Amino acid sequence: MDSGIVTEAAFLLLIVGVAIYVVILYNELVRLRNDNDRAWANIDVLLKQRHEEIPNLVETVKGYMQHEQQTLLAVTQARAASMNAASVRQKAQADVMMTGALRGLFGVAENYPQLRANENFLKLQNRISELEERIADRREFFNDDVNTYNTRIGQIPAVFVASFMNLKPRDMFKVSDEDRRLVDVKFASGQGATGA
Repeated sequence: MDSGIVTEAAFLLLIVGVAIYVVILYNELVRLRNDNDRAWANIDVLLKQRHEEIPNLVETVKGYMQHEQQTLLAVTQARAASMNAASVRQKAQADVMMTGALRGLFGVAENYPQLRANENFLKLQNRISELEERIADRREFFNDDVNTYNTRIGQIPAVFVASFMNLKPRDMFKVSDEDRRLVDVKFASGQGATGA
């Protein structure tokens, strides 16, 4: 009879140990999911701040760059695409478009000395450049968090708890090489400071 009690006690301890381990796994997966959500929210805030600066930038350069309507249109279209993007993948693609359009705009601005001397333009350019750097930093943190999360929900035994929680792998904030090629910005020759 003593061996029966020991066996029951051992079995009960095993069940309690497994239950505690499952609770720990569950809590860890919830923490990782929340870390992902927080990291994405940090990027999203910066993207929204950049979106808010774009109309001011376009309005500032509009008077100086009458011959560069394609460049201004590219910035406006990239902003619209970025604002309409819903998923991480769409926002990443829109971010590449926006970055390319802004680089194009700042590159063309080099042809307009009066614009480069405009204090408002310089402030906006510095602000947007600062936001671009912060977005790149936050993107790195987000991708690290997503990688940790995706790795963890794919490992045994966490995969079983993740399946129970209906957790799916998440997309990183990146774009394919093909999407990067779509941002090839070309400037027409012969259009420069003569229009300012």
